[in-house]
Amino acid sequence: MEPYARHVLVCTGGFCSPNRQGRMLYSLLASLLQREGLLFGPSRVKRGETPCLGVCAGGPIVVVYPEGVWYAGVTPTLLERIVVEHLKEGRVVEEAVFYRR
Repeated sequence: MEPYARHVLVCTGGFCSPNRQGRMLYSLLASLLQREGLLFGPSRVKRGETPCLGVCAGGPIVVVYPEGVWYAGVTPTLLERIVVEHLKEGRVVEEAVFYRR
């Protein structure tokens, strides 16, 4: 199996995202990764969902590993920026970061 360049976790839990925005973002992430050519090859990205990342505020929360960059208040527009700028071009979307490991 080919390794992944990055792993993106989307919190889909009800506390951080009571209006279920996290679930919608998780679905949108699949199409954005496909559109940007990030599903196969050396720069491929694995996506995962989790019911809780332990923050429970400021959601939806999206985390990118191996960098350990946590994004808060993610909207569809911000998610697109994360995919294009961070995942594809390697530039963290600094103004949306609320934590780094």
